[in-house]
Amino acid sequence: MLLRHTTNEVREREGLTINPAKTCQPIGAMYAALGVHGCLPHSHGSQGCCSYHRSTLTRHYKEPVMAATSSFTEGASVFGGQANLVNAINTIFSVYEPEIIAVHSTCLSETIGDDLGQIVAKAREDGKIPEGKHVIHASTPSYVGSHVTGYANMLEGIVKYFAMSTDEVKRQINLLAGWVEPADMRELKRIMKMMGIRNVLLPDTSEVLDAPMTGKHEFYPRGGTTIPEMVSMGDSMFTLGLGEWATRNAAIKLENQCKVKFALADLPIGLSASDRFIMALAKAGSVSIPETISSERGKLVDLITDMHQYFHGKRVALWGDPDQLIPLVEFLNDIDMKPVYVVSGTPGKAFTKRVEEILAEKVPEAKVRNGKGADMFLMHQWIKQEPVDLLIGNTYGKYIARDEGIPFVRMGFPIIDRVGHSYFPTLGYMGGIRILEKILSVLMDKIDADSPEESFELVM
Repeated sequence: MLLRHTTNEVREREGLTINPAKTCQPIGAMYAALGVHGCLPHSHGSQGCCSYHRSTLTRHYKEPVMAATSSFTEGASVFGGQANLVNAINTIFSVYEPEIIAVHSTCLSETIGDDLGQIVAKAREDGKIPEGKHVIHASTPSYVGSHVTGYANMLEGIVKYFAMSTDEVKRQINLLAGWVEPADMRELKRIMKMMGIRNVLLPDTSEVLDAPMTGKHEFYPRGGTTIPEMVSMGDSMFTLGLGEWATRNAAIKLENQCKVKFALADLPIGLSASDRFIMALAKAGSVSIPETISSERGKLVDLITDMHQYFHGKRVALWGDPDQLIPLVEFLNDIDMKPVYVVSGTPGKAFTKRVEEILAEKVPEAKVRNGKGADMFLMHQWIKQEPVDLLIGNTYGKYIARDEGIPFVRMGFPIIDRVGHSYFPTLGYMGGIRILEKILSVLMDKIDADSPEESFELVM
């Protein structure tokens, strides 16, 4: 009875969002910063903001997320948070000894007009930043954008601060990762190793947010992109950004700052996007594609062929981040499923155009919405008008799945009611197999649950 009062009559809403298909910018900034070795994220705002950002990441990854805060009180909210941040920087370096502090703003600090660049410069001038230590910053007010834009802003800040050019080109490529799981970061490194491509992956949350239990607390796990690696990005041959929303600004900054040419590619989710990614890597690294990768592609194609009867014609509703939804919609379209409803809370006009282009031939009736007015309430109203066979998205879709009796595959961020998503990749050909296995499992469970006794089969 959770959402039974949702109506199928869609009305345009100007000032009301109900269950938005996104979270806030500082969460994205914090996640990007955690992918840098020896880095402590710092939330410039109230303790409550920082607690929310940390708890959301902790619930998703089931790992302790370390972060500091400026701990605004009424005084800082009125007179500004400079003193709080300068004191925090001094305390953090003295007590917690990070290599880097990554400061991101919040609604409160942005509203009162705190200038992070000026405050960090003041801290450096006052000797609060020890020799050889670093403080970077990014503007991430929660009242605009989403966790994806916060991630992008921090990634740009990291590149701006660390990347340096010595005019001595290194035979390596930069791979800017969009918001994906630690397992996906590891999968990207595995693919590049198979192809023999020397690279710098930024950020890299593997061995940070999926670190093993050792019996000993490590404040800064061994994973993450190192300072020397980030500095060397300015001398790389080429930059490949995965996901336009998450990596475009950082790639442009790197080109403007260090003259490193770049290209943007979709996250390699599914068959077609993975094909383009592998071809882009081969071109950027001037290498051939090894047989091991061709074999993995063949396995994915084989699974699609064997199980096509279960995919064909199934209507799907999806929500989440634009960089993930675009290649995922394409993948479902490739296997003859019908992505009929697509929603993303992250703004950007290019999203709707791109998805509609992908679906124009096979699913011209698809409804697509992102940014303002795109939320889970709208998604549910569409489903009330005409049902679907499958839901794909983050945990917040479980209410719709329960009330409407629809099979549900959890994908994206946040997933706070299941585990495993941070350990199994969804990128590349092997990741494509993982996605299809999850889809098949819930569809077949539904068939088993609904079939009459005489049609209940052991072999499907």
